[in-house]
Amino acid sequence: MAGQRVSMKEPVCLIENDSDGKLRVVRSALDILDQIDQHVVVVSVVGLYRTGKSYLMNKLAGERKGFALGATIQSKTKGIWMWCVPHPEKRDHTLVLLDTEGLGDVEKGDEKNDNWIFSLAVLLSSTLVYNSMGTIDNNALEKLHYVTELTEHIKVKSNQRDGEESSEYLRYFPSFVWTVRDFTLTLEVDGRPITANEYLENALKLKTGQSAKVQQYNLPRSCLRNYFSPRWCFVFERPASRDKMRRMEELTDADLEPAFVEQAKEFCDHVFKEVKTKTLKQGLKVTGRLLGNLAETYVSAIRSGQIPCLDNSVVALAQIENSSAIERARAHYQKGMADWVAYPTETQEELSEVHAVMEKEAVAIFINNSFKDEDQKYQLELMKVLQEEYEKICERNYKESQKACESKIECIFAPLEEKIRDGSYMTPGGYKEYCNDLKLATSEYRSEGGRGVKAEEVLKEYLERKASIGQAILSADQSLTEAEQRAEAEQAKREASERENRAMEEQLVVQERLRADQQRTYEENVNQLMERMERDSRNAIAEHDRVLQARLKEQSDLLQQGFDDKATQMQRGIDALKDAKAQEVENRISFISKALDTVGTAATMFLPGIFPQIGGMALKFFSKLF
Repeated sequence: MAGQRVSMKEPVCLIENDSDGKLRVVRSALDILDQIDQHVVVVSVVGLYRTGKSYLMNKLAGERKGFALGATIQSKTKGIWMWCVPHPEKRDHTLVLLDTEGLGDVEKGDEKNDNWIFSLAVLLSSTLVYNSMGTIDNNALEKLHYVTELTEHIKVKSNQRDGEESSEYLRYFPSFVWTVRDFTLTLEVDGRPITANEYLENALKLKTGQSAKVQQYNLPRSCLRNYFSPRWCFVFERPASRDKMRRMEELTDADLEPAFVEQAKEFCDHVFKEVKTKTLKQGLKVTGRLLGNLAETYVSAIRSGQIPCLDNSVVALAQIENSSAIERARAHYQKGMADWVAYPTETQEELSEVHAVMEKEAVAIFINNSFKDEDQKYQLELMKVLQEEYEKICERNYKESQKACESKIECIFAPLEEKIRDGSYMTPGGYKEYCNDLKLATSEYRSEGGRGVKAEEVLKEYLERKASIGQAILSADQSLTEAEQRAEAEQAKREASERENRAMEEQLVVQERLRADQQRTYEENVNQLMERMERDSRNAIAEHDRVLQARLKEQSDLLQQGFDDKATQMQRGIDALKDAKAQEVENRISFISKALDTVGTAATMFLPGIFPQIGGMALKFFSKLF
């Protein structure tokens, strides 16, 4: 998906607090996202204020300056700031960097606002970077209490119980990266060297026991393990001396500690290579425009005092995006036809070929930008819209052809008309002269290009109007015997009948081409729908597999750590995931069958030419896919 790319010179505020202290989305930032048709990789950074979050985001943007760094104890970033830059590794992707205001800002002192900022960072990102200082110890995990409250601020389903933990969160939540700054310890456990990732997982081990203290200890660890997968960790040494760090925006890599520079590079390389495209449930890839709509939907729910519901948000977004997808497809079709069609087209086939190309592209635009069109309501609307557009273009083509033909007839038959007016044919032998002139003019007309699809019909209508004049000339020609006049009259009838047949054949060719166009429209829509459903099905199964593997790994870790009871309790959820995956495969056939029936039945209402072929199309696609 190529799409339009946007590269910003500096960050802008995406979400801010208004005068009433409520969060709101900044319109100018949404306008930027609305221009981005590319898929996006979204990296959000959260953490306590004054821990160097903004520096990491500037590194990802490839700039020294951008997100405000500051050198005092005051938090510089307020709300959520956004920077969109071309992705350095993923072609046709935009990297969206979201820098959040520091959590626990003593000047603001608004715990509720911090929770919503943290929750929005989770909801909007492909990967969530949590930035902290020193070490990952119990104190650091207790400061990350926002993760334990996520289920109070985010729901997957509208009927979900408060605080309910579910593997469903894994379908929506981003991957997780813990960055530890000013790290001074040696990465080893029991004298054995370990990686930063192993350091994080070791810190997330649970304690056995049922006491309140143990449960409090386990809570943030369990939440991180249950909600975020995969997880990574990066540790950074102190970048420079205290004096230098007051001037971080002015420093180059040469001014920083070599170890820190290398660690920052490893972090950036990881983000560029490993962080996936932002997706919604069932693998729907998010564009910049869709990301802006997501931000609006979530913030709107928060402002109204509600808890953002992920499933409801997807349904609401589907209505917006599907309607928009129809309009974008229509606009693309209209522009393409305007650019490529020169009226009148010489044949209906010529117009049909351009229509086929633009229709295919328009359907692809709709398919790639629509989602959750489960009853094909919007695709059927698109089929109707494009058919209406094509009919209008055909009608214009007919009119332009008629105008062109009438203009050529007026020019070519002008000498004949002049002779009629001055009575040149009203003499002995005049009828044969008239017939000869008529034959020559007709031949010249038929040899002319640029007449279009109504060439014979317009000629027939013109000559029908001249029939009475020809009869009058024939009757006045005294050089012809009565028998010759009868023979000439019969010849005129035969020629008129031939012209009638040619005009009918001309229109039959047009109608047959239009019926073929309707059949092709149906096939193109079904073909692309099937490809989309196949892709959605693969994405859904891959999503099941990803969540299932994460649950199985967590279960294995629990068993290794001696939490047999927790591992047993988790088995019910694992079994449910396996059943859901099996059900996804089983439902696929019935869902595809229903979709084909829906598209086929509805299409016959405005594509009557396809009716006899629908059953064959269904069998063809089923045999191909199954």
